[in-house]
Amino acid sequence: MNAILRAPAGVKTTCPYCGVGCGIIATPDGRGGAAIAGDPEHPANFGALCVKGSALGETLGVEKRLLHPMIDRQRTTWRRALDRIAAEFTKTIAEHGPDSVALYLSGQLLTEDYYVANKLMKGYVGSANCDTNSRLCMASSVAGHRRAFGSDTVPGCYADLDCADLIVLVGSNTAWCHPVLFQRMQKSRDQRGARIVNIDPRRTATTQGADLHLAIKPGMDGVLFSWVLVCLAAAGKFNWDFIAQHTTGLEQALAEARKIAPDLASVASATGLSADDISTFADWFCATPRTVTCYSQGVNQSAQGTDKVNAILNCHLATSRIGREGCGPLSLTGQPNAMGGREVGGLSNQLAAHMGFSPVEVDRVQRFWNAPRMATREGLKAVDLFDAVAQGRIKALWILHTNPAVSLPRADLVRGGLARLDFLAISEATQHVDGLLDRAHVVLPASPWGEKNGTVTNSERRISRQRAFLNPAGEAKPDWWAIVQVARRMGFAQGFPYQSAAEIFREHAALSAFENAGTRDFDIGGLSGLTDEEFDELAPVQWPRPARSDGASRFFAHGGFFTPDRKARFIAIAPPALREATSKTMPFVLNTGRVRDHWHTMSRTGLSPRLSSHIREPFVEIHPDDAGPLALAHGDYAQVRTGHAVATLRVVLSPGQQRGMLFAPIHWNDMTSGGGRVGALASGWTDPVSGQPETKATPARISRCNMQSFGFVLARTRLDLPRWLAHARFAAAGGEGIVFASACKPSELHSLLSNYLPNEGSRANVTDDALQMHRVLMTKRQRIETLLFIGPDRDEPALEFALAHFGAAALDANARRTLLAGQAGGGIDLGPVICACNGIRAAVIQTVIAAGALDLSAIGAACKAGTSCGSCKPELKAMLAAG
Repeated sequence: MNAILRAPAGVKTTCPYCGVGCGIIATPDGRGGAAIAGDPEHPANFGALCVKGSALGETLGVEKRLLHPMIDRQRTTWRRALDRIAAEFTKTIAEHGPDSVALYLSGQLLTEDYYVANKLMKGYVGSANCDTNSRLCMASSVAGHRRAFGSDTVPGCYADLDCADLIVLVGSNTAWCHPVLFQRMQKSRDQRGARIVNIDPRRTATTQGADLHLAIKPGMDGVLFSWVLVCLAAAGKFNWDFIAQHTTGLEQALAEARKIAPDLASVASATGLSADDISTFADWFCATPRTVTCYSQGVNQSAQGTDKVNAILNCHLATSRIGREGCGPLSLTGQPNAMGGREVGGLSNQLAAHMGFSPVEVDRVQRFWNAPRMATREGLKAVDLFDAVAQGRIKALWILHTNPAVSLPRADLVRGGLARLDFLAISEATQHVDGLLDRAHVVLPASPWGEKNGTVTNSERRISRQRAFLNPAGEAKPDWWAIVQVARRMGFAQGFPYQSAAEIFREHAALSAFENAGTRDFDIGGLSGLTDEEFDELAPVQWPRPARSDGASRFFAHGGFFTPDRKARFIAIAPPALREATSKTMPFVLNTGRVRDHWHTMSRTGLSPRLSSHIREPFVEIHPDDAGPLALAHGDYAQVRTGHAVATLRVVLSPGQQRGMLFAPIHWNDMTSGGGRVGALASGWTDPVSGQPETKATPARISRCNMQSFGFVLARTRLDLPRWLAHARFAAAGGEGIVFASACKPSELHSLLSNYLPNEGSRANVTDDALQMHRVLMTKRQRIETLLFIGPDRDEPALEFALAHFGAAALDANARRTLLAGQAGGGIDLGPVICACNGIRAAVIQTVIAAGALDLSAIGAACKAGTSCGSCKPELKAMLAAG
């Protein structure tokens, strides 16, 4: 078990999920866990948490942790593991040059981890082949900012949402992906009358809290915002004084916008929107000075993502709606420290402190670092980097806290490339990392959230301390420490003298101020002199924070951009078009994204039974009109195929899904499902400016699977079921559950799966040939050890009944008879869990509504749904609307 740090009270830290950067108070319980509460003093969330943050205490176990270093899958010592990494990197560089090695990082790293990784690669190895999975998340936003502002500056603040009169959400299911911010927006809407516009091809939970939904065609955001720019010009809403004094390039950008959006009819045709809805949106934008435009992955994860970002920025620049209270563009980052990684040059086309690869900047960083072998040009971006791995140009690779074999497009190609490496090192916290650990030569056990100590930066440029409240499990170590140790072994000890995260932070802050004097946006020189004690007590602080500061934290209200002439650039975007068109063989457009209660590949959220109760298996959404001709019904299983891979997913019919489109979530992989790995389906096309891959518009086809058997398994230990079986794993109290479906007949499947069950405890087998039902129950000391149900139909009530008794200390005789007789649950399907915090199911909420509950407060008073984190409120609103 984890040893608990002594603490007189709760420890203030930050949430490890999305870029909102919520403050958390963690109170260790002395038994390896902790009570989790929102920090009411943190300005990102003021005490609010979403369901994922609220459930963090359920994810702290060490049962699935990596606890020891390994070489070639055998336990070893840290000394030997670090020696091996340093020796392999040194040998590879000597034989093939510095560009033959690479680091691939993660937004889960702390800023201090990121800093030393980039210093090692870019200043001492001499290669910029150091990229991050933030390339898959926010690279287009970075590129758009740099084109327009001359710097990667997010000018907006969360406080703007409290006073904006129009909030535009573009390519963001904010209600599910940034729920705490969404509740803040809803408060503005409910209390102040702020309007919310939701621009998204899908009707999502976010749509329930919007005044206008624009179900735009995939990739056509640039057309819509070109039209808005045209309308702003026609309505006389341009701020000509601001434009003249602080910008260049408007004439060309506006001329191109008029070509892309020549008239309302053309815009309607290109976007798939009604002329009335387009006009309403344009009128609102023109008439509302206090407008905030929040955009996220639907904008960024596109082969034209950078142009989409600049089309949005053009509208804000033209009206000077930037840097002022209640208005501006606001990029919503997907990971907890994507912003911090960008600050220290985490992307391969950046150097630390928001510097690039101009000769002046290279020279400046080299002098500050006293670097012996400075990288002088940009490195390979993520997709290109792993193409280079597959082609054998990258020989040695170190991956930290991310899994490109799942998350990158064309993931099967990535997996094949990893097998070709001469050397692969992995830093990870968990044992269950699909497709990586079995390929690694060295595996390092890394400290995850709860054991980490350093800083992160959220979407509004706010730096917060992430503090450890648990001692490292086993032999786990901080990532910065492991990188420093390798650097020293490679002969670079003089550049890596650090003994603490505080030392690294001070150097990072000092570099931000080095030869700056206001010429660069990122300056936290005022924090470079923090003592260790002051670093430990550091309260959340928004940058810039120069040594001499008036405390201002806003950018660009009065110009002062970071281009050579200090003027912003309007960007003339290219005519929007999908990089790959649909065809007769691939007639659908596949869109991917997240669900409410899971995160990335579920290595953390998948440990929580509560979070697993909302959505248990991978699915594909399709419009009913598209499903009919394909003989697809709700709850069926289907194969989704692209030019890169195939996945087997459960069908969800949704009228909110656009016709001709499919949607599938990204979270499941081969460790958590059979055939549910969606990352392998996406194409490898990238934005030519940002290098960010397109994951929202891959041509695909879908066909029905003829499943004859359905069932589930509950087990105390992991069962490795056959890969050909369509299945999905989920956390259950005291073990795990697996739901499955098969084309085999129930009797055939029973014979096959019986071989995968453990042979422990008392075993009871029941077969009903007439009903084609098969039951296997194994018990030990009156507790369920393993339970297998197989039948010709899905039996959700039986699963819920079984889960209730699986979590019990003992199985009574009546429950045993009910389970074996196949009568579990009485055939009553209570529907999915809607409120995960309180475990409230759809049927309960529907009953409450039928009994007269007319609003959210009435539902909450009657059954508690929606009274905790609020993440389920959009779904409750949808149920109210449906009656």
